[in-house]
Amino acid sequence: MTLFRRSLLTLAIAGLAVCLSSLPARPAMAAEKLTLLLDWFLNPDHGPLVIAEARGYFADAGLEVEMIEPADPNDPPKLVAAGQADLAVSYQPQLHIQAAAGLPLTRIGTLVATPLNSLVVLADGPVTSLQDLRGRKVGFSVGGFEDALLGAMLDGAGLGLEDVELVNVNFSLSPALLSGQVDAVIGAYRNFELNQLELEGREGIAYFPEEHGVPAYDELILIANRADLADPRLPRFLLAVERGVQYLINHPEESWRIFASYKEGLDDELNRRAWNDTLPRFALRPAALDAGRYRRFADFLRAAGVVDSVPPLESYAISLD
Repeated sequence: MTLFRRSLLTLAIAGLAVCLSSLPARPAMAAEKLTLLLDWFLNPDHGPLVIAEARGYFADAGLEVEMIEPADPNDPPKLVAAGQADLAVSYQPQLHIQAAAGLPLTRIGTLVATPLNSLVVLADGPVTSLQDLRGRKVGFSVGGFEDALLGAMLDGAGLGLEDVELVNVNFSLSPALLSGQVDAVIGAYRNFELNQLELEGREGIAYFPEEHGVPAYDELILIANRADLADPRLPRFLLAVERGVQYLINHPEESWRIFASYKEGLDDELNRRAWNDTLPRFALRPAALDAGRYRRFADFLRAAGVVDSVPPLESYAISLD
């Protein structure tokens, strides 16, 4: 290339740069808002959501996710069904009941992929086996489903619900057990109540439903309104959650520090212990659906009389991946 042509090319490039610099800057694409109702107050069960938010994975997916703690834990599914929220954290057992009742709710993802529910007794108490529950008081918080769990566990021990006295302790599971109001509690989360008892100076023993006649199930799931399943935000949301799970599994200590500093009140010993106990239970593939697991649990609820009929699985549980 001659010196003259090189000079012309240099001038042309310089001129183009000047023209481009004079153009108005293109505004960044605004993130799309998405409302997520939690099932309860923020706690380690929601770890992947917090990590996805704090690490910018939701932002990378073009989402601005608002996580809302409900005043009443019964409200989130109802609000999603009514179209007043985009997503909710809920429970697989409750979804079966809601679907059978005709609510337009669909599972699109899994947060905690194993049961957390358990029957808990005090290690120094009168119950050393499920057979020892005969004639004892058992505290519960949620009727219907927890009755079915307890009934199946008792059946395996040669007992029935008529052999125990059920006491509604209204979510005060550990206090009711510690005070001697009841001899056992059903519905205790194994990652929380056992740690709570230990911090109170008492040791608890947990009996796991999935080891005593109850089919395994997903504890925490993500649900959407059936009418919104084509919403392009949903698969992007699930991918961000998956990135959150991968990060906290690979970096548990750093993830704990992120979680503990996310909001005032999270950095305490109970949450620290619960965090460690919950880590291995998060769904590594949040979007994946185990159809057989859902069908088995639906059949269990029908056999237990909790639901009268079982809708087609695709009407209330899908995979978006």
